[in-house]
Amino acid sequence: MTDNEPPELPRGIALAWGVAANPQRGPKREMSVEKIVEAAVELADAEGLGAVSMAAVAAKLGFTPMSLYRYVTAKDDLLLLMQEEATGIPPEDHREAEGWLERLRALFEAQVRVYLRHPWILSLPITGSPITPNSSAWLDAALASLEPTPLTAEERLAVALAVTGHARWYGMVLAGYAEQGRSSGLSPEEVTAMEASLFDRVITVDEFPALRRAIDEGVFLSAADPFRFGVDRVLDGVESYIAGLERGEPHVSRQEWVVVDPAELSGDKRLREAQKAVREAEKALRDARRNERQALRDARERVAKAQKPS
Repeated sequence: MTDNEPPELPRGIALAWGVAANPQRGPKREMSVEKIVEAAVELADAEGLGAVSMAAVAAKLGFTPMSLYRYVTAKDDLLLLMQEEATGIPPEDHREAEGWLERLRALFEAQVRVYLRHPWILSLPITGSPITPNSSAWLDAALASLEPTPLTAEERLAVALAVTGHARWYGMVLAGYAEQGRSSGLSPEEVTAMEASLFDRVITVDEFPALRRAIDEGVFLSAADPFRFGVDRVLDGVESYIAGLERGEPHVSRQEWVVVDPAELSGDKRLREAQKAVREAEKALRDARRNERQALRDARERVAKAQKPS
């Protein structure tokens, strides 16, 4: 490859775009990349991502694992294609929503539903920007919704990523609760009540005063949706920012990315030991303060008993 030639597409991405070379041999018509991916998605939907292996998919299709490798040469490529298949394309009806704000809300809800239908997607690592057709279609839909606004290209991307991030986090929480309900046999209301009871047992006003007040106010038993509230407030902020731009206010941009000092990632033994010592000291301090609070409570009780008339 010369400096002017584009890099070769990885096999999985080439398969997703339909530009990968077809296998030179193997079962005719009975086998295809599409059938392999469909079978793998069915396995993941029914039994979770851990049930997906080349051998399991081959068995489901009635072929040997080596037959699959003629079409999909690596499991990572299969996982990429599974994600692409399960993600699908954005629903057309989001275009019928009035204005950029309602279109983004419609895309947000549609993304959350994808995660609820296929929760195993959330177990796949994020390794970079979406380069497959369906993933690109979702990003394109969000950017297109924002094109009528005065936002810059960078700002439109930032808003699209914020909505996508909220949808993924929302999907993780809802899918987690759904799995807990399936494994325990409890209803969503019973799972919520159990969680609230656990918080109530371990959270004290001395150690976590703000959280304790929130518990006493019933936040964990509330029917209100905190995640939708959160994304709505983000979009409110974007709406306010756009209104400012339309009034002639300047664009605001932050260039700083959150980074970790490379020294912390170097694996330096002395640094790791020093960080471990800090964590242990912080834990000891928390334990000491907890003991202090308990001693203070005990002292108050003794004083109160001593002051009671005999």
